[in-house]
Amino acid sequence: MNSTTMQIFWTLICSFLVIMMQVGLAMVATGFTRAKNAGHTMATTMMIAAIGALGYWAAGYALQTGTGAFFLSDIPAETLCIFVFQAMLVNIAATVPTGAMAERWAFKSFIVYGFFMTMFTYPLYARWVWNGGWLSQLGRIYGLGHGVLDFAGSSVVHMAGGVSALAGAMVIGPRMGKYKGDGTPGAIPGHHIPMAIIGCMLLFFGWFGFTSGQAAIGGDFQVGLIAVNTLLAAAGGAFSALCYMWFFYGRPDLSLSANGLLGGLVAISASCAFVNPFAAVLIGICAGILCCACVFFIERTCRIDDPAGAISVHGACGAWGLLSLGFFADGKYGNGLNSVSGTVKGLFYGGASQLAAQCCGVLACFLFVFAVMFTFFKVLDRITPLRVPEEVEFEGLDQNEVSVVAYPDFNTKSRR
Repeated sequence: MNSTTMQIFWTLICSFLVIMMQVGLAMVATGFTRAKNAGHTMATTMMIAAIGALGYWAAGYALQTGTGAFFLSDIPAETLCIFVFQAMLVNIAATVPTGAMAERWAFKSFIVYGFFMTMFTYPLYARWVWNGGWLSQLGRIYGLGHGVLDFAGSSVVHMAGGVSALAGAMVIGPRMGKYKGDGTPGAIPGHHIPMAIIGCMLLFFGWFGFTSGQAAIGGDFQVGLIAVNTLLAAAGGAFSALCYMWFFYGRPDLSLSANGLLGGLVAISASCAFVNPFAAVLIGICAGILCCACVFFIERTCRIDDPAGAISVHGACGAWGLLSLGFFADGKYGNGLNSVSGTVKGLFYGGASQLAAQCCGVLACFLFVFAVMFTFFKVLDRITPLRVPEEVEFEGLDQNEVSVVAYPDFNTKSRR
């Protein structure tokens, strides 16, 4: 078996692993929401896989790669495996807002969103970073390190998804009963925490394909370091989130520990090939703490309702992941990346300019994605309401929106 065949085979295996992340996201979002909306939440995370694949096939891949290959026209067979892997990534990014906007999102407007995100918003930002766009060229043109680097998608996939979730949650508004008259948030417990934790572990499993797959596409086989860093950052995120909640609130919190684990995975995705294992642990620890603090900030200070903590896990930790590469890249990898000679060094290894490039990436991602998606959601809400009617939200979205009841043996309609 030659090297090209091995590369194709490994890329496809990693693509199939990333599908498990889609399963995990479905279970996390559904477990953290109420029983009367379980079918609807599952439907959004399932259908975004179909919508995303179609949208990315029709236009997204062509826009991201700049090939003009709409509908995959004139694509050599040996490179189609790259489309499969990239289609899995765009689906993950597009799924993130389903957790933040769960329990009140009208299915019709969700479908329109799915095509817009996968055909336009995601591919344009991804091209800027991964396909020779202007952010990747900041090093060659302006001397800012190697330009913006994001090995496996802390910003391209996760921050873009998290910022879209922020825009959507702001436009759609909080769930009924979430905030009292004085603005104090009320608890709306998820109906199935074990389901959410299993989903988190499935995400953990699939994430090894998510980070390792990029190495396969680039013909880079330092997969061992990537896998170790992925593992250690997740462990650091879960443990620091547990300790944070135990120290400040008197007891560990299982839900936030799970989100801390995911935050560590999100954060290490940008730098997994550029940092040593000790730095990976630090990156994960910081991500776990950031995730917990951001959940409370979003809910209490910003008064934005995010049932699954998607904005914090993917948005905030994605931004930290991009910045962390600018701090911790140790200069042992990346020679020649983005047409810049020399290896990649972060601030702690004498490479302040790389940190400057990463800051530009965070700023560009937030400004572009938020402006586009906030405007999109506002316009879409005028055309077809983002939110279901109050009576539907009260009764539950399952039967009214997707013609199914997740738990037919139980009376969930009266549960707020």
